[in-house]
Amino acid sequence: MNPGDRFVQTLQKLGYPKASKLEGEDFDWLFEATDAKKFLDWFCGTVTQQNVVSDEKLQAFNQIKDSGKTFLDEKALDEVMKTFKPPGSQATAREEVAIGKLEEEIQSLKSLRSLHVQRRNKLQMMRSSNVHSCLKFKDREDEEAKSLKKTLNDLQVSGNKLNYELQTVVEGIQKLMSFYAPQEMGSMTSSPIFLFQVLLDKYLSCEEQSTNTLTLFTKEHFFEGLSKCIEGSENDFQLVQLDGKGSDNPALEDKCKEMMRLQLAYISAKHKLIQAKAKRASLGTGLQWVESNASALQSMDVHKDKLKVRIASLKEESSQIESHIAAINRDTLPALVRESAQLLNMPVVKGDYDVQIAHRNLYLSRQDLVCDHLMKQKASFELLQLGYELELRKQRNVNQQMKMIIQDLRQNAEKLEARLRMMSDETLLSADKPRTNIDSKDTSAHGLFQLLDGDNTQKLFRTYSSLESVAAKLSQEIYTVKNQLAVCEQEQSHLFSKLEANVKSLQDFMYPDGSELILQTPEVSTNFQHLHGNLDKLNQILLEVLEDLKVKRKILESSKFDKLEKQIYIYFFQNEELLKTVVKSLESQTEVHAS
Repeated sequence: MNPGDRFVQTLQKLGYPKASKLEGEDFDWLFEATDAKKFLDWFCGTVTQQNVVSDEKLQAFNQIKDSGKTFLDEKALDEVMKTFKPPGSQATAREEVAIGKLEEEIQSLKSLRSLHVQRRNKLQMMRSSNVHSCLKFKDREDEEAKSLKKTLNDLQVSGNKLNYELQTVVEGIQKLMSFYAPQEMGSMTSSPIFLFQVLLDKYLSCEEQSTNTLTLFTKEHFFEGLSKCIEGSENDFQLVQLDGKGSDNPALEDKCKEMMRLQLAYISAKHKLIQAKAKRASLGTGLQWVESNASALQSMDVHKDKLKVRIASLKEESSQIESHIAAINRDTLPALVRESAQLLNMPVVKGDYDVQIAHRNLYLSRQDLVCDHLMKQKASFELLQLGYELELRKQRNVNQQMKMIIQDLRQNAEKLEARLRMMSDETLLSADKPRTNIDSKDTSAHGLFQLLDGDNTQKLFRTYSSLESVAAKLSQEIYTVKNQLAVCEQEQSHLFSKLEANVKSLQDFMYPDGSELILQTPEVSTNFQHLHGNLDKLNQILLEVLEDLKVKRKILESSKFDKLEKQIYIYFFQNEELLKTVVKSLESQTEVHAS
């Protein structure tokens, strides 16, 4: 019980009215203080309801205190008690005390006399019974001597058998210790028994060589171009911009410049070709017109005025056609030529994507190869570690069992020494007359009786017959315990056979083919296949999104209205004020065009 709870219970016993509302945990700190602990222990152990002052006495004390009367201190109270004398003379008091003491002595002597008489009668009865027992067991002395001799022979045979068993145990222990003894280097006398005795130098050297080879392989195939791959991973699956602006890659910049030169050459050649075709077509059309209208001109000499008017109208039409051609050459033709020139980028972009995909596939294949090797190496290390852990657990169990055996042997040795000391007691020697009661000096018999009966109380009389009955009872209990142990062994063997069957089923499940260990279940493999399929679908969706993005970019580049609509959406989500100004300007422009 906690000291705080004990303090609260003491207050409840004393009748404190608010004791039911108190908690014992709130007073534990009082008992931790060294000064107050002794007083609180005395208070909880000695104070009772009798030490509590009643309300009437407390009121009377308060009345005396309020009246102003003085109280006697300890010294004054002692002096007053010295002056107090009991009624009657001092001599009569002494006589009464002496008479009382004499009467008490008489009563004690009478009781002592009666006790001595009882003991005398009891001893006489014991003497008569001992004499009768001596006469009765005198004839059995020879038989007991013969049985003792036979018992000694049996003990000698059992001792020899025990020595032989101990010798076999010592040999087995020496053989067991030879298993755990460290083997010398280069000794080929016996193969290693335990896993920790196996030398792992060759295995570790092979693993180290494999690791070094794998490191060189990764450095050769990954780390040289890994930085370029990481730098270019940010722009993966994006259209290649062939203008060369803002690019830090010299190879890409050279490609962009070369493509720009090809585009310029294509644009200039296309422009010249279109101009040449246009001139050729115009010349052919003019010649056709001259041929078709030559006869008409010869017959129209008389109508010169009409001819002049016709020439003036044709000049105006030709000037309008030339202005229209100039507008086409200035606006429409360059845009169309540039758009057709941009189509030259498609084979380059496709080739760049093919190269990137090939590089990615090569890196993935090499990564899979490295991962497979690392997984195999990790599996071997984990298998070795598991073997060491299992062997360590078994060795710990063996160590615990050996410690328990050593402890039991020490306890048995101590018990054997105690029994030998008990058996060497002089009181165990054969007496001249057999006794039914165990002698008080026979400590070995008393100790054996206490050991068998389990009664540690001191008794005056103990008989050999009761010792025999206790021994018979103990032998019966041993027989029942042996039967129970036999039943337990049968149950244990049944459980062990069941465990072996479970282990065999587990082994068949882990090794279906008998040689190869399954490290993953079919469910996990199907999940991985499903995951790879989802990744392939994701790559296909990304390629489709890129194609859609490419088409949308072409539409934005070709259509000014879509580009303006995109900018308006951007203003709508980012800058509302700019959107308002743009809308107002467009409304004003539409009003002007409408007017």
